Amino acid sequence: MKESPGTTGLILNEPLLFEKGKKGRLGISLPRRDVESFPVDEALAGEGPNFPDLSEVDVVRHFTRLSTWNFGVDTGMYPLGSCTMKYNPKTNERQAALPGFAGAHPLLPAALSQGLLKMMYDLERLLAEITGMDAVTLQPAAGAHGELTGMLVFHACHRSRGSHRTKIIVPDTAHGTNPASAALCGFSPINVKSNEHGVLAPETIAAVMDEETAGIMITNPNTLGLFEENIRKIAGIVHAKGGLVYADGANMNAVMGIVSVGDLGVDVLHLNLHKTFSTPHGGGGPGAGPVCVRGHLERFLPVPRVVERDGVYSLSEDYPDSIGKLLAFYGNVGVLIKAYSYILSMGRDLKKASQLAVLNANYIRERLKGILHLPYDRPCMHECVFSDKNQAAFKVTTLDMVKRLMDYGFHPPTIYFPLVVHGAIMIEPTETESKESIDLFIEAFKEVVREAEEHPEELLAAPQKPKVTRLDETTAARHPCLTC
Repeated sequence: MKESPGTTGLILNEPLLFEKGKKGRLGISLPRRDVESFPVDEALAGEGPNFPDLSEVDVVRHFTRLSTWNFGVDTGMYPLGSCTMKYNPKTNERQAALPGFAGAHPLLPAALSQGLLKMMYDLERLLAEITGMDAVTLQPAAGAHGELTGMLVFHACHRSRGSHRTKIIVPDTAHGTNPASAALCGFSPINVKSNEHGVLAPETIAAVMDEETAGIMITNPNTLGLFEENIRKIAGIVHAKGGLVYADGANMNAVMGIVSVGDLGVDVLHLNLHKTFSTPHGGGGPGAGPVCVRGHLERFLPVPRVVERDGVYSLSEDYPDSIGKLLAFYGNVGVLIKAYSYILSMGRDLKKASQLAVLNANYIRERLKGILHLPYDRPCMHECVFSDKNQAAFKVTTLDMVKRLMDYGFHPPTIYFPLVVHGAIMIEPTETESKESIDLFIEAFKEVVREAEEHPEELLAAPQKPKVTRLDETTAARHPCLTC
């Protein structure tokens, strides 16, 4: 490999601001006081935080130096997936920062919130059209919150039928939060295994679906990056026994504008706006996980609902069968604005975004096939899954290889997930990466694999170039330092 984004560079150490402060330094000029001074009570004078005295240059250099320690999507490629790390157009941030949006308060009356309410009303209908579903709630604050909402809708639907069901089918290729979301609603998750092709077989579902099972939670495309090609047959089996079909739509970015989820027999679908519709979700939030339902389940959606009458928008709670409120207010509206901006900007090109995501993943799959072990050698969707099986003879693991990738200037891909693949390496390039950046990533991975065979000690000591080098993760897990 002739060149890579990785370099040693100039990485400056930086102490805490409290260690840098010197008495008397000042970084601001206060305006002339236009009120009389008032002495502070001596009893209170010593209270409060002891903030350091800093000059302007102290503060600017501190945060600039810290920024050089970070790696973000504006720095380079994140092959670990679009859940948090795909590039998001900056125009979305501009729309969300418009004063009429950013300055709105959730307690404003509807008469002063018509723009926001119309945006939410329109976004619900756009998401319904894109997915092929009938009604949408924007309230859930994240993907897992959307899963919980879906399970609450399942529970409310079965209760309305006078049916008490206790189980939910969850495949081994579903997202890891699915079983927890089902359990929170009182359902016992029933794990089922995918077949030798990495997808669910209808006969597997038929063997476990009964009158005590509320339905199935199916991730499609699944966590192996494969489309569940039998989903219509599976939906028919579940519906025949009175069950419901929940689709985890976190991977909708692979089929957006291509597949009508409603036509697949799905009753409830959640979306990750921070994954599919270009709204950042780093650092734990905020997120948004809207839930889409078919018409027969609309009455169970949470309140308040955005309604329109004669061109006037308002929030209504007049839905007696609703599962109730999910949040104190309506949802993470700033995130919703960004998704709305993205959809309007892209229009019909939403389909192209999915096509490029699939193309990029399959390009990586083909270029690394044979270099890395490919447990399911078939076309994938938005992500491809390899393993470290070929490197086992050299005592090199998945962890060692992705640590070494950091020395080449690439953030590691997702590792050891999905659990159905031992030593998994899940690579999701997203639709926004160019062929040039993907080629550079592929060449870096090939170089790492060559080193694994010829100089495995290089990998066992990696990474060496970043600010923080190889950590003793075992000691850190067993004896964490919680006071630092």
